[in-house]
Amino acid sequence: MPKSAPEFAEIASALIDYFDGIYESDTDRLDRVFHPDGRLSCVTDGDLAAMTKAEYLELVRGRAAPASSGAERFDKIISIDMAGPGAAAAKVECAVPPKYFTDLLTLIKTDGQWRIINKTFHYVVHE
Repeated sequence: MPKSAPEFAEIASALIDYFDGIYESDTDRLDRVFHPDGRLSCVTDGDLAAMTKAEYLELVRGRAAPASSGAERFDKIISIDMAGPGAAAAKVECAVPPKYFTDLLTLIKTDGQWRIINKTFHYVVHE
C-alpha cells in the first residue's frame, strides 16, 4: 500500500462530507469541512463571483436541499493530488439541479483534519 493511502482515505472522507453537505443543504457539515478562511470563486457567467465561507453557508441555508426533492445524486471524485503531507487538490463533480458543478478544491490539513481552503468551480445548467 502506498505511503499516502491513509491521506487519500482521509481526504475522500472529507469529500463525502462535502457531497452530503451539499445534497442535504447541511450547513453544519459544510462548516466543518471548510476551513474558517475558506474562499469560493467562479467565472461561469463571465464575471468573477467570489465569496467567503460565511457567504457560501448563507447561500446554502437559503436554498432547498436537493435531498428534499429526491434529486438524483451526481457526486464523483475525479482526482486527488497530494502536494505534501498537509496540502492536496481534488477535482470533483456534483449537482444542485438544475446546476451541475465541476469543483477544483484545495485542501489543507490543520489540527489533524483535512479542510477545503479554496473552491474554484464551474457549472452548467440543464433544464
